[in-house]
Amino acid sequence: MRIAMLSSISWPTPPTGYGPWELVTSLLTEALVACGIDVTLFATQNSHTAAKLEGVASRGYSEKPHLDAKVWEALHIAHCIEQAGEFDLIHNQADFMPLTWSRTIDTPMLTTIHGFSSERIVPVYQRYDDRVQYVSISDADRHPALTYAATIHHGIPLDDFTFDATGSDDLLFFGRIHPDKGPADAIAAARAADRRLVMAGLVQDHGYHEREVAPHIDDDRVIFHGVIGGAERVTTLGNARALLHLIGFDEPFGLSVVEAMACGTPVIAFNRGSMPELIDHGVTGFLVDTIDEAVAAIARIDEIDRTACRRAVAERFSVERMADDYIRLYERLLA
Repeated sequence: MRIAMLSSISWPTPPTGYGPWELVTSLLTEALVACGIDVTLFATQNSHTAAKLEGVASRGYSEKPHLDAKVWEALHIAHCIEQAGEFDLIHNQADFMPLTWSRTIDTPMLTTIHGFSSERIVPVYQRYDDRVQYVSISDADRHPALTYAATIHHGIPLDDFTFDATGSDDLLFFGRIHPDKGPADAIAAARAADRRLVMAGLVQDHGYHEREVAPHIDDDRVIFHGVIGGAERVTTLGNARALLHLIGFDEPFGLSVVEAMACGTPVIAFNRGSMPELIDHGVTGFLVDTIDEAVAAIARIDEIDRTACRRAVAERFSVERMADDYIRLYERLLA
């Protein structure tokens, strides 16, 4: 089985900091190679992989903002499509643009839909619904106008996330500084619960950050670390009483939710999007509808067994399970 894995090129695969699509693509690619699958990863030239690496962009266009994203995406996708005949399957992880090439090749294409940035991109998926197989990353993110081959939840390498049996008294916000991720609501809930809040993540909406987040950062009750990675990321996820994930949109998945639970940290999240698929209410965290309910959940957080959080990830969200699910799907599609 020869698989062309087409990654996004906003960041390298894997990313050094932010870059959830590239991270998931890397995790799957390395797990497939470990299973003996012949994979060629199409990604930026500064990516790192045990698979064969093919790339035309020296770096991600988000790393070098002077690169034109549209130009380099076109060159990147074309580089893969022009070699399509060498592969049994193209696994597209790079959004909707590659779909527009799908009728020009005989090689089947599978697309993992990492979420819909806007309803405006759905017509592209609809046009190629009869040609490309789609995977949703949660049942909640399935669009009613599309046909899906499977839902496959993301998986993470459990051994990379050290279990912390106690955590600390601090609460954690971990994600993009953007209204979608609810950092202002996390600040409000932590303040009402009289808990310190540690925040980490990429500032994506600078105006929102300046209005709603920065005025509260005092390096005492609200501490902001920015983008963190590596060992610091794992330590921060584990050294928390709870992760506050008070999202303002129907999130397709939520890697930080699973990563926190892998470290033993329970999650308090707004009950929308994929959150009911990730969090077992009262077992690995709490699903809430309001900030007041979040504050009440903070007061109950010691009811959660941190080993149950870790166990849930091991049972349902391992990278090995993700790879197995995709291999079974590859085999079914190619058969």
